[in-house]
Amino acid sequence: MRKEINRREFVLAGAATAGLAVGSRKVFGRAPAMQVAGVKPVVVASGNGHRSRNSDGETCVEVAFRKMTAGDDVLDSLIAGVNIVELDPNDASVGYGGRPNADGVVQLDSCCMHGPKRQAGGVGALEGVRAPSLVAKAVMDHTDHHLLVGDGAQQFARNMGFEIEADLNTDNSRRQYLEWKRRTDPGHYLNPEERLEAGIQAGLDMVAEGIIPEEEYWGTINCDGINGRGEICGVTTTSGLSWKIPGRVGDSPILGAGLYVDGTYGAAGSTGRGEANLYNLTSYLIVENLRNGMSAKDAGMAGLKRVQENTVESRLLNDEGNPSFGINFYIIDAKGEHAGVSLYESERSRYAVCTENGAELAPLEGLLQRSNG
Repeated sequence: MRKEINRREFVLAGAATAGLAVGSRKVFGRAPAMQVAGVKPVVVASGNGHRSRNSDGETCVEVAFRKMTAGDDVLDSLIAGVNIVELDPNDASVGYGGRPNADGVVQLDSCCMHGPKRQAGGVGALEGVRAPSLVAKAVMDHTDHHLLVGDGAQQFARNMGFEIEADLNTDNSRRQYLEWKRRTDPGHYLNPEERLEAGIQAGLDMVAEGIIPEEEYWGTINCDGINGRGEICGVTTTSGLSWKIPGRVGDSPILGAGLYVDGTYGAAGSTGRGEANLYNLTSYLIVENLRNGMSAKDAGMAGLKRVQENTVESRLLNDEGNPSFGINFYIIDAKGEHAGVSLYESERSRYAVCTENGAELAPLEGLLQRSNG
């Protein structure tokens, strides 16, 4: 006769089963994600996703892939990865030590999307929290909203128990800010056109002189992943355009621009000129291209062409009539096929990829070639 067990015995039995070794391996009390035929687990990110390292020497994409394939939630894994970059004071494009705004204040943006749950959260112009991606996820988990900004975002973070710091500048970010201030002579008011031109030119001159890397002037990190079950998530986090107008929010925290995830078809995220991406909602467009059957690379190239077509202001064009700025997209589809695409071809442009074979920097496919002039 079968023995009946009570609820407590059932729960304890289930917990014991969850802790069993998988093969000869026990992984944090979780079984690795079950593989769906034809799906290749992968994590992709902007190039800084394979530069900053934690105390164990792992990069963002390595941590995210390890945790994701061990059975952790995909979004939690990706955020654990980007936290490495957010907390790295040597990456001046994200989180702690990120580029301050024109008043010398570090304001951070982030959003995240969970494909299986069809949920999202974001924060904009958040001050005082080193890892805004965690606050973005808290918005997703604990509110009925998708985006909180400014003082409201900071108050929400405080209510959720995040430490609020008075200043997220490092010696490096503050020194470069002061150099920018010196070059733009902010003590005198210019007309709007001259002020904009002076500020941008000073920043680009600092890039040309090697004072700051080009990717950090526009800097951001996007990180997307798919596990063996075909579960797709993504996160984007940034300190935004270097020395921006206070309160400026770019594409990074905006669903469909800095990031878009469709749990059935794929994910895309961006780094580069946020305003161009905002105008075109290009990440959304790329994922719609995946929905319509395009490959990851072709979907990304079509998105770049849309940006090119819609860039018509003379101040944003080079001598050849093409966009004078850069923008990149990182894409995965529902099978784990991936691509990185860039508005301009460059031997130095790379994106981060991690698979079962390890992590590497792969070349970005360029739509246009830069003029030699």
